[in-house]
Amino acid sequence: MSVISEEKQRLWIEGLSITELAERYSTPCYIYSHATLESNFIAYQEALRGHKHLICFAVKANSNLAILQVLARLGAGFDIVSVGELERVLIAGGDPKKIVFSGVAKTSVEMRRALEVGIYCFNIESEEELFLLNQLALDLGLLAPISVRVNPDVDPVTHPYISTGLKESKFGIDIKEAEKIYNKAKKLKNIQIVGIDCHIGSQITEIQPIIQALEHLIVLSDKLKSQGIHLEHIDLGGGLGVRYENEQPPSISAFLNSVLKCFSGRNETLVLEPGRSIIANAGYLVTRVLYLKNNDVKNFAIVDAGMNDMLRPALYQAWMDIQSVNCDGYKPKKYFDIVGPVCESSDFLGLKRLLSIDAGDLLCVHSAGAYGFAMSSNYNSRPRAAEVMVSGDQAYLVRERENLADLTRGETLLPEQILK
Repeated sequence: MSVISEEKQRLWIEGLSITELAERYSTPCYIYSHATLESNFIAYQEALRGHKHLICFAVKANSNLAILQVLARLGAGFDIVSVGELERVLIAGGDPKKIVFSGVAKTSVEMRRALEVGIYCFNIESEEELFLLNQLALDLGLLAPISVRVNPDVDPVTHPYISTGLKESKFGIDIKEAEKIYNKAKKLKNIQIVGIDCHIGSQITEIQPIIQALEHLIVLSDKLKSQGIHLEHIDLGGGLGVRYENEQPPSISAFLNSVLKCFSGRNETLVLEPGRSIIANAGYLVTRVLYLKNNDVKNFAIVDAGMNDMLRPALYQAWMDIQSVNCDGYKPKKYFDIVGPVCESSDFLGLKRLLSIDAGDLLCVHSAGAYGFAMSSNYNSRPRAAEVMVSGDQAYLVRERENLADLTRGETLLPEQILK
């Protein structure tokens, strides 16, 4: 959690100033608040107290081992979409019996590994995946627990790139076909049906689309029960939005109060897969202004963080709050485009931001914990940023900054005779 010290007029994260952290770890740098991370997760636990539940953090939002470790110690489950994420969760101390495996393209290697460690559930997204999983479980002499990810054709009212519950989406199985899939699964000897799942999108700021999807799941669950297929859980996915600019998403408690009203009198465990709402506002991207530039049309603040460090603005046209770390300001405010060093016109962190800044100043990108470092890359052969966890007045380096040797690790030159 960042606060502004009235005495020093500087941005702080918990008990440490961003200026001090930037001097210690250099820039660009991701910084996470331990306290905010914990409080966001605990808000889910408190809201669900008294009802059977499993809160599975969506690892794709932020897969840093320290983040996963903190959540595992709090009792979190995990929603994974690859075997790489599975291994990260295991290294961080996550309980495999609290892992759900989502994703449309699970390979046989990935499914076999998940079966071996004994995950809680596979969220099946196609008929062919179901049959392959059954065969793999047969080969291993195991039962594969599954839920079917149904596509309820509900509009989540969000950016089209992160809308996953519409009929034309690649995700899930048409809810009209789900009953047929369940009955096929019931006949497979190495499949154990345990639940039903959906996930309609991300950065959802209205409760109604999620409730509408849940109502579809409940109707289908009751229909399956009448056919002798009893579900242990209903997985509503994730997607609850956060405030970046002017959005007014419901609080975690308000959202879950509405969800639990639909569960009145029901015995199924409620499974959730939140990511952004747990980690987004616990993270910050700190960058330094390298140069100021004016081309008679606009002012540019050229910073050392680029789209390879934070892709969301370029990919989704996402708006993220950017503040000067030197909050008092000593120059007249001007509108700046905050742009990075990557050779692409789409390389920007923010456009038309009113700031009082000069070369050498620090800028802080807020709510950068979700889909920030997780989507970063080495584009333009740029080393990825360091990651730091702040807890009270202590800071811990939880990922070293990559160096130039890291960029070519695993690559080899061709033999000389090939080049002659």
